[in-house]
Amino acid sequence: MAERDNRRGRGRDRDEAPEFADRLVAINRVSKTVKGGKRFGFAALVVVGDQKGRVGFGKGKAKEVPEAIRKATEQAKRQMIRVQLREGRTLHHDMEGRHGAGKVVMRTAPEGTGIIAGGPMRAVFEMLGVKDVVSKSIGSQNPYNMIRATMDGLRKESSPRSVAQRRGKKVADILPKREDAVDTSAQVAEEA
Repeated sequence: MAERDNRRGRGRDRDEAPEFADRLVAINRVSKTVKGGKRFGFAALVVVGDQKGRVGFGKGKAKEVPEAIRKATEQAKRQMIRVQLREGRTLHHDMEGRHGAGKVVMRTAPEGTGIIAGGPMRAVFEMLGVKDVVSKSIGSQNPYNMIRATMDGLRKESSPRSVAQRRGKKVADILPKREDAVDTSAQVAEEA
């Protein structure tokens, strides 16, 4: 029984591999001075996602660049998180994420806005499958901290369905009613 489960798990990993897209965010070359000269090593930062609401990041270090990228990609696949998207294109609500001195602000955007984000944050949103978002990075420009802050903010996101379930209510009770919004705008127009 256990062997069958393991086989099934291994087969699933092979099937899942092609569906993930990855984006190399940064490569850092470090050198160590030794008696005979210098030894170079490489650190890679990679973001992986299925562009349908799952994303993860990883870092890998090795003597060669391809090996560092491979290690980072494997770590990213192990650390993936799921994020609920509104209409499959944007975030449900505005949020902030923090890590160290890095702070990021992410806001929902109307359709057609596109991804307004800087380098490392853009990679996370593209791999996540977000099509419309406005974001700003404040503080640290270190790509590692920017990605960690972005992931921190995305972990805080909650969909109306999850909030309703947590409160024991219906989704309709939580979301603002469309009719009320129309009535309010009609009252404002009448008063003017």
